Amino acid sequence: MNRRACTLALAVGMDLMLGEPPETVHPVVLMGRYVGLLADNAPEPRTAQLAWGAGSVLLVGGLSYGFGRFAERRSGGLAGLVAEAYLLKTCFAYRALEGAALGVVASLEAGQTEEARDALRSLVGRDRSKLDGTGISAAVIESLGENLSDSFTAPLLAYAGGGLPAAFAYRAANTADAMIGYRGRYEYTGKFAAGADDLLNLIPARITGAAVCLASGRAAAEGVRTMVRDRHITESPNAGWPMSAVAGALGVALAKPGFYRINAGAREPDAGDARRAVALVRRSAVLCAGLAFVTALLRETR
Repeated sequence: MNRRACTLALAVGMDLMLGEPPETVHPVVLMGRYVGLLADNAPEPRTAQLAWGAGSVLLVGGLSYGFGRFAERRSGGLAGLVAEAYLLKTCFAYRALEGAALGVVASLEAGQTEEARDALRSLVGRDRSKLDGTGISAAVIESLGENLSDSFTAPLLAYAGGGLPAAFAYRAANTADAMIGYRGRYEYTGKFAAGADDLLNLIPARITGAAVCLASGRAAAEGVRTMVRDRHITESPNAGWPMSAVAGALGVALAKPGFYRINAGAREPDAGDARRAVALVRRSAVLCAGLAFVTALLRETR
């Protein structure tokens, strides 16, 4: 087995066994802190905010790329391989995603709606105060689909194609988008981050949507139909692909009031559907990881 494929496989195993490192030493947390610090010091004029935001993302992304390159060049031998795998593991988070989703589902199944709303905080940034069981279940399903692409498929494919520097650079751009790439306070400062993240996730989102359909067995056809029909309903050019695939495969509607409704006409989801979504996304993650593994094999045999 070549080194990059071996490192990728080991990193996935580390994620499943170890979960996330402490925030104080987590590279992605540090990326977010630097992005936030820079964004909070942006100048007042809108045009200057656009430039400042672009420069901030390029700076943090460049530093992240440089760190990945430095670490990769010094990862010789078995100890270096293990160290590289662990650094790669910090660029994605499947175990944390599934654990957060199951925590919300468990609260819903126990009839603890308030606890479920509170647990949902680790998955979504939207206002949760008025969400009932249906709304919470939908939010869990949506988050599973979108984050499977952003937080798992994309960084693994980045590593498979470009090694640790590419994985770290991707994670920096994605973290910047999560921190400042939305309307409101960072309307102009975050535009470059949002655009960069959209561009970097064009391929991973579509691959993830296809993986969800493949993993859904007899519901694959409905997943494909829903994805083809509703993939553009969301404001993001990417999120709609895996989200609509999951909605179609499960046979449920997913709605964010005032923004979109995916698979309209289908029944509303419940906690059981959210648990089914966890199982579906788990199977999809295996397919996405397998594709990244094969890509890494092919990349190093060229």
